[in-house]
Parts: sequence; C-alpha cells; structure tokens
Amino acid sequence: MLRFKLFITLIISSGFLFAQGDIEIDQFHSSLNQFLSVRDFCLSKDGNEAFFTIQSPFQEISQIVSVKKVNGEWTEPELLPFSDSYVYMEPFLSKDDKRLYFASDRPLNDSIQEKKDFDIWYVERKSLFDHWSEPINLGKPVNSELNEFYPTLSDNNNLYFTLESPAGLGKDDIYFCRWDNGNYASPVLLDENINSDGYEFNAYISRNEDYLIFSKYNAKGGHGSGDLYISKKDGNGKWEKAENIGLPINTKYMEYCPFYDDKRGILYFTSKRNDIIPQEFQSVSEFQKYVIETNNGLSKIYMTKLKID
Repeated sequence: MLRFKLFITLIISSGFLFAQGDIEIDQFHSSLNQFLSVRDFCLSKDGNEAFFTIQSPFQEISQIVSVKKVNGEWTEPELLPFSDSYVYMEPFLSKDDKRLYFASDRPLNDSIQEKKDFDIWYVERKSLFDHWSEPINLGKPVNSELNEFYPTLSDNNNLYFTLESPAGLGKDDIYFCRWDNGNYASPVLLDENINSDGYEFNAYISRNEDYLIFSKYNAKGGHGSGDLYISKKDGNGKWEKAENIGLPINTKYMEYCPFYDDKRGILYFTSKRNDIIPQEFQSVSEFQKYVIETNNGLSKIYMTKLKID
C-alpha cells in the first residue's frame, strides 16, 4: 500500500462530518498500479471482497474485476465471469453481498449485437461461495431510453443513481427510486440542495439513508474539476444543502466515485490527483517505478479514515 500523509485537520462547519489529526490519503493497493485507469469501488460487509472497474485510457474498454482478502492479503484482480465486449462499470453490493449491481451498455438479450444506452443491471449468487448468475436488467421504471449510471442502495432497498435526462436540473442529476411492496416506484429527482444546473453524479447513499456523498463538477466555491460533497437529512427527512468535503480529500484534480465503509470508518474514492515532481533518476526502472506508483494524474482508487456523525 502506498501512503501519502497530509498534515491537515478537516472540519466541516455543519458538524455532521468531523475528522481530526493527520489525514492519510492512501492508494487502495499497489497491485492496481498495473492498470492504466482504475475507477469506482465497493466492499463486502466483512471487508474481504472488493469490486472495481478497470478501463483503457479513453474508456473504450471497461470491465469489472474483483479481489479477495486471503490470510490478510489481497489476491490478484480477476475479471468477473460475464465480461464480454460491452462496457461494465460502477459495481455495488446489496446488503447481503449476494447481488451485485452495475451499469452497462450491453443489449437486453444475446440475440441483439448492438450496444444500447446505459442501464442498471445486476447479477446474483445463492451464497458467497457460489458463481454469479448471468446479468439481469433491472427494468422499468428505473431503466429507460436514457442513460442510468452508478447504482447504490440503502438497507431499505431504496435506489440512488445518476440519470442523464432533459427533465433534470442539469446534464447529470441524482435521482432515487423508492422500494415499495417489492417493486420500484418511478424515479424522483432530488431537489436543489443536491442537484443544480451543472453536473451531479456518482452518489453513494448510506445504509440508513441519512447521508449522501456525491460528486459535483466545476461547482462554484469548489477546489476545481470534480469535488466530493456530502448532504445529511434533517429531522423532517429532507436533504440539507450539500457541503464540500474539503481538502485534502478534494484537490484541484478530479475526485469522484465515493464509497463509505461505515463499519471501519473509511472513505474510498477515485481521484486523478497528481504529485509528480521532476527529479533525476539513476535508471529506467527507477523512473518507471516512480511514475507508475506515485499519484500520477491517472485514475486511481484512494482511501482515508473519516468520521461521519
């Protein structure tokens, strides 16, 4: 694991997010440096299974991979069995770890070869030791002829996701579908405390559905590019005005795809932060190691201890 210690205290004025002392921003695991682009992340309840997306530099190829912790060490990443020539990304595990949701442009059935718009899909397994099923489309009213991305679910099964819709406030907005008697209700656009006429996307909903962490792009008062924001529900169940999580988690570079492990108090997120400093090298291998392992501006998964009250 690569570690970059930042001696900064983070305090957000709303009082529901608080982290004190030295904040350490770590790359999730050094084995991921073999990939040019890694984004999004989810973790099983016991913390021993993780899923994330690997991509080509311009995202023409995008596949979900998994790693498992064995004897305290992460295994080498493995492609999920349903991988094919279509795009797969943004995995999220159900609360029992037996269903994996994701976004894909795969066609609705195998008899069709053309890609469709992005929908939310899932695969299932009978137990943690069984194989995954074939992909299943979540269907209407969640999916539509528009693009749906980044599914996350609270423990009551309410679904939050990104939707590109002309009926939204901006190009990308965050919606949710309420789980009602075994079915999803129609998507609901979150209000101006979350969405704007800009870009809001990649929303992580907490298990108790009491806070939401998501990305805003080039928002006024932000640190530049994409920043992570957080909103909490008030006593009436309404979302409060979202606040920037701040430095050092956010930078002038792109931060997105949050996932919060509330059991261990760890925030995982994707960032394109760049700390490369020109210097002299004694060999090509030394140069290569430095460029690949450091925060080099490529999409990588990071983690940091964070307390959310």
